[in-house]
Amino acid sequence: MNEDQTQADTPTCDAMREAGSWNTAWDSLAELDAEWTEKFLGMATHPIRKGILDPKTFELIAIAVDASCTHLYAPGVRRHIRKALEIGVSVEEILAVLQLTSILGIHSMALGAPILIEEAQKLASDGPVQGTY
Repeated sequence: MNEDQTQADTPTCDAMREAGSWNTAWDSLAELDAEWTEKFLGMATHPIRKGILDPKTFELIAIAVDASCTHLYAPGVRRHIRKALEIGVSVEEILAVLQLTSILGIHSMALGAPILIEEAQKLASDGPVQGTY
């Protein structure tokens, strides 16, 4: 924090630290801009803090987000699975979320398989393309 900044009020961050939900990777963000970090985490936790989503639904969504192929954040997956189990979510329900989340990776096949077929057909009919690299 530079000398022009004042200490920001960070109730969401403080509550997450107290609850053991704080990710130490956020320490540097909070140090550089506590106000932005508070707003970001406030947005991310809004549905659970305001009672919009019940704890079970929130934890299952958090597992899906952290386990998704675009995030792959193991500490978050572990933290949210542990919390989900503590509040009574079944192993089968968590497994179903992980199985559904794995479908995100299917886009690689949906994109790549048609290209593979097209290029294999071109190679079979035209031979190797020279000078493409």
